[in-house]
Amino acid sequence: MALRRLFERLLLSPSDIEPSRDDFEVVGVFNPGAVLAGDEVIVLVRVAERPRPARPGFTGLPRWDVEHGLVVDWVAAADLEPIDPRVVRRKADGLVRLTFTSHLRVVRCGDGRTVSELTPTRFLPAGELEEFGVEDPRITLLDGRYYVTYVAVSRHGAATALASTADFREFVRHGVIFCPENKDVVLFPERIEGDAVALHRPNPATPFCRPEIWIARSPDLIRWGRHDCLHGGDADWETGRVGAGPPPVRLSEGWLEIYHGNRQPTEPGQVGAYATGALLLHADLPGKILRRTRESILEPQTEFERHGFVPEVVFATGIVPTDAGFLIYYGAADTHTAVVELARDDIMAALGA
Repeated sequence: MALRRLFERLLLSPSDIEPSRDDFEVVGVFNPGAVLAGDEVIVLVRVAERPRPARPGFTGLPRWDVEHGLVVDWVAAADLEPIDPRVVRRKADGLVRLTFTSHLRVVRCGDGRTVSELTPTRFLPAGELEEFGVEDPRITLLDGRYYVTYVAVSRHGAATALASTADFREFVRHGVIFCPENKDVVLFPERIEGDAVALHRPNPATPFCRPEIWIARSPDLIRWGRHDCLHGGDADWETGRVGAGPPPVRLSEGWLEIYHGNRQPTEPGQVGAYATGALLLHADLPGKILRRTRESILEPQTEFERHGFVPEVVFATGIVPTDAGFLIYYGAADTHTAVVELARDDIMAALGA
């Protein structure tokens, strides 16, 4: 059962962002990392763009080249098999390519409820491990610095990389911290027993189990170990995929983790609806779940959540506390960036006793 929305607003749409080149079009501005930095909310949004149709009978597959920047591989459409709106498969070898590429853009949002500045600062793909784009950032203030976990997509698969910044103008890359296939990595905003702690989502090729969220620890944010399974999707709304949303938030009761689930699609070419749930983790033993929501608390409802590049998607990736509860920033239909406020009391009630 979805919770009542105290506030909601569509913040960004594709038409708000200029493409990297005149022959490209922006198809999505979504899945934003968000953090309260000083007295303003900073949002790091994913910008997805693709080549405009230019060659009849061919499909343009973009990538970032180390020497030449953004380039396009034009492939005969007859040699490709569409999988869903985002992915095609090459018939010759069965390997897949994205139909778009993504970079990140820094946006200032003042009190968090509206866009105050679309800054020129961009975080672009760099190197072979990011040749198909950088995606889905999460931001955590840890040890006095802002750390950004993001998905690095390449011919090797989807890995998770780490960057950091002090001012959201310049970023330092720290490299891949979880190798393919692993996504939805979020850092806890405090060390526990001296260790950094992360939630992550392994994506194994062999389906021995339902999708799962895992937890790991690190002494230095680079070397990760002590891996353990935290949560496996077993409700109907989380049988397709499950993964962390925004970084956990410390409450007096423990760690609140807002996470996403995806309903297993029933027809070829579909992705399946994405919704949102919540976990309450033990404050000192974050691998222990104290309570969880059995039903989703945030579901696609509005027009911009139900229709877009990928329909029926609410994908939460940022969170900022308010007096009444939390502003939750999310991608809507893989097309827009939006924000919704949920009451703390409503979330805790949904978590149950």
